Amino acid sequence: MTGREPPYDAILEANNRRDRLLASLTLFAGIGLAISLPFALKAGAEFFLPTTAALVIAIALVPILEWLERHRVPSSLAALTCILLFLLAANIALAAIVVPAIEFFRKLPERIDRIQMNIAPLIDLYSSLEKYLNRTVRHLAATGPVRAPQTAAVAPPNSILELAATSAPTAIVQVFFAILVIYFFLAGWTRLRKRTITSRSSFGGAMATARVIQDVVDDTAAYLGTITMINLILGLIVAGVLWAMGMPYPLMWGGIVALLNYVPYFGPIAAALLLGLGGLMTFKDIWAASFPAVLMIGCHLVEANAITPLIVGRRLTINPILILISISFWSWIWGTPGALLAVPLLIILQTVLGAIGKPDIAGFLFEHDARAPRPGVYSNNGADSG
Repeated sequence: MTGREPPYDAILEANNRRDRLLASLTLFAGIGLAISLPFALKAGAEFFLPTTAALVIAIALVPILEWLERHRVPSSLAALTCILLFLLAANIALAAIVVPAIEFFRKLPERIDRIQMNIAPLIDLYSSLEKYLNRTVRHLAATGPVRAPQTAAVAPPNSILELAATSAPTAIVQVFFAILVIYFFLAGWTRLRKRTITSRSSFGGAMATARVIQDVVDDTAAYLGTITMINLILGLIVAGVLWAMGMPYPLMWGGIVALLNYVPYFGPIAAALLLGLGGLMTFKDIWAASFPAVLMIGCHLVEANAITPLIVGRRLTINPILILISISFWSWIWGTPGALLAVPLLIILQTVLGAIGKPDIAGFLFEHDARAPRPGVYSNNGADSG
């Protein structure tokens, strides 16, 4: 070491300052990306929504694809078979829900009198409150002129055909794009997974990558498959009881229950409200009219508190707060489709973070390793210090 060379401590301190600066810049860049990403996803919903939905559906279909490939079915033919099976199930569900729903709710204006007759006791109960509100409004109106808000007149569509004519082209393009994404993802899944694993520079990295990929596929497919079977059984039970009651379109109501049950917490509430509206439109007695909603609430309580935890088990247990945050976040970005995708996306994110380790912000700012240390990493240091 010559006299011109800086001391070792100074070099180490300079390296530490450089590392902290780079880590801080990376952290701030990540924060900026995290803040701007939701707005980009919302603005580009026409692209990101069908792409994300297609990838989630494709991941859920991977077990079927692998089963077909194990039985010597070519990858392209296996991918086409998976898509045809999915489209068949989706068309059956839409035919059972959408077509009867249009016919049923088209009769809503004709059933207003029956609905009013059923809820007459509630109207009488709150009549005093209505009178009080009217007196308050008249008093406020007497204190000064109140300008009526100006609203732009927007002509609603005159028919369902007109609505379909204005919205169908975009929907058709998005569906066709999603189908193509699913097909090419499944057709190239085996090669993509093999290339991703073999491209790792070490055996440990390759094994970790393979484990992450398999965990994402297994957890997503297990959740969607299990929840789909539970929702179908729940919908069939509700449909059977409504059929026995004589309520029209029982399969439609069962399909609505099964579809909305994919959205935790909020979906069953919406299904109960719709069933309550349907009961008010169908039955003349208030008790019979309220029974479909009560049936939905009772079946959901049994399913959510006994059946689903028993079948799904602890492997896919998710914090309820994270579910609510995920549903709120994706609903804000993509509306109802986002709410349906919220839990699968949360499962994928949770699986990936569980495999690679959760980020440690403090360590990312002041240390060299950006991941939280796994148990036992510093055991040697502890032994040395002892």
